Amino acid sequence: MNWIRQNLKIMVPLAVAAVALVAYLAFAVFGVHTLFIDDKVDDAGPTFDSGAAADDAGDETAGVDTSAPPATTAPPAPTSTAAPVDDTQEVEAPPVTDPPATAAPPTTVAAAPEIVTITEGSFIPRGRHSGEGRALVLNDGTAQRFLRFENFSTDNGPDLSVYLVNSDANADEGTFDDDFIDLGSLRGNIGDQNYEIPPEVDLAVYDTVVVWCVRFGSAFTAADLMPV
Repeated sequence: MNWIRQNLKIMVPLAVAAVALVAYLAFAVFGVHTLFIDDKVDDAGPTFDSGAAADDAGDETAGVDTSAPPATTAPPAPTSTAAPVDDTQEVEAPPVTDPPATAAPPTTVAAAPEIVTITEGSFIPRGRHSGEGRALVLNDGTAQRFLRFENFSTDNGPDLSVYLVNSDANADEGTFDDDFIDLGSLRGNIGDQNYEIPPEVDLAVYDTVVVWCVRFGSAFTAADLMPV
């Protein structure tokens, strides 16, 4: 005790530094606060560049030009009645009238883009982490595709990302970061959310979605994407 009293000026700064180091490791490195806080999202269905939206049935007037008035049929010109003439006089020919105008053909209505689910799967827990909900890949007939999570839930954690991997959902997690496509940070550990898939990605190869903790090289949940 006497030694502590004598070296109090040294011990206090050391104790403060130790507490600061523990706090840094706990919150900045290990992210222990994420274990007690849920990040909830509730995204509507994705909107494609074509204008198609997953929550929209499509506009039936798409492709119709409503700026110009409809063509009308011109009324026929009145017919002149010639006065009676003498048989010895030259009969005047009746006036020539233009034929009636015809209506323009109707404008073809373009088919509204249709959004379809091309692959889907269910999330499963990985290791000690939870995982539930559905993963779907949506397409509107173009090269654009979105990965959508519905009724999704998993544990929260630090530095979580969404991967498409060339592996199976129940495979050894060491294979998940060998060959993968990074779709970005997980937007929330609970709720519906969307991630755009680059057009060059082959979903026949990268056919499993994984929520991956980059910091600790660990999978939280995964789902195999199967053709519908």
